[in-house]
Amino acid sequence: MTDPIVVVGGGAAGIFAAIGAAEKKAPVVLLEKNARLGLKLLITGKGRSNLTNTAPLDHFVQQFPGHGRFLYSAFANLSNNDLISFFHRLGVELKVERGGRVFPVSDRSKDVVSALTGYLTRLKVDVRTNTKVLGLLHKNGRVTGVMTEQGTVAGRAVIIATGGLSYPRTGSTGDGYAWARAVGHTVTDLRPSLVPLETEEKWVADVQGLTLKNVKVTVWGPKKRGEEFGEMLFTHFGVSGPIILTLSRLVVRELEQGPVRLTINLKPALNRETLERRLLRDFDKYSGKHLKNALKDLLPQKLIEPVLKLSRLEPHKPVHQVTKQERQLLLDTLQGLPLTVTAPRPIAEAIVTSGGVALKEINPKTMESKILSQLYFAGEILDVDGYTGGYNLQAAFSTGYLAGQSAAAGRNE
Repeated sequence: MTDPIVVVGGGAAGIFAAIGAAEKKAPVVLLEKNARLGLKLLITGKGRSNLTNTAPLDHFVQQFPGHGRFLYSAFANLSNNDLISFFHRLGVELKVERGGRVFPVSDRSKDVVSALTGYLTRLKVDVRTNTKVLGLLHKNGRVTGVMTEQGTVAGRAVIIATGGLSYPRTGSTGDGYAWARAVGHTVTDLRPSLVPLETEEKWVADVQGLTLKNVKVTVWGPKKRGEEFGEMLFTHFGVSGPIILTLSRLVVRELEQGPVRLTINLKPALNRETLERRLLRDFDKYSGKHLKNALKDLLPQKLIEPVLKLSRLEPHKPVHQVTKQERQLLLDTLQGLPLTVTAPRPIAEAIVTSGGVALKEINPKTMESKILSQLYFAGEILDVDGYTGGYNLQAAFSTGYLAGQSAAAGRNE
């Protein structure tokens, strides 16, 4: 009997690697150290599974800074449209939300995992849960299988899809990096990405839970480094939310040089002159009030006192006594609320890991190792990480599917 293709890791990439190989009629063994498949998939998109995005291919590639071109072949082989059709065939109906994000209509990740595990059963994939892999077996420059706690599993090819270091409680504990290094692969620096940020300022804890919409956050090093417009959230330790997560990849790298400054433009749709006219109208409307009560139409209640303190203004000062100079200080803060980032949250809290198996050592047309024949890599273990919006899951699905098909075909392009 022909040795099977061994897939290590039962997450998004591993499941699709098994599917890709089994659809080519290859025998497949899928090994997962947890008691069930798809644990990280269950928590993605806040438990709703943001499976992909409707963006065109070129835009997709741009969402993976520095390494997007590596994914061209994988995305061409299994595109976002292909993925949507695939889930439709499995009976998982999808919907498109803001920003092209694609979710199951049911808003339940478990429906996605259930459909995938059911399909694996129909494909007769040998799924072995509670099976911890200890390392790779190889001979004469070719992988021959894996060693598990239960013994050896021979394989004509091995696909490593063990994820990164984020959310270790789902099984992503970095095992695959050690196996890759052991056979000669380079693993680039591992950093958190799509991760909340800790700030020096303590006032953020007083406004925790406050969401700001339609704001612009700018990252500053010695000069302006990047900016994003959209939604953010204050937490007990600092800041989070979609635009903070997107900026975090840049911020984490900047932090290696020292603390990073952020400024929040609370009213980016208004230029300074228009905002000042708006402020004067509010001051006129509340002319008999204290300053802190004159800003309630302009700012969320929780943010009024921090903004005034940062502007060095007295909250109880009568509005009619506010000078032009004081008004300029307030405008500065409204369009440049300052924060100092001291650290990212731990990598265990990151949505994805930045860094991984070096792409120059992987064939992008097959996902096969250039160092050890018939060894393939897929998903987050690779040195590719994208922005939030469904891009990372599509990359996991696409690289997994391509690796599975390639392993089944025994291609060596």
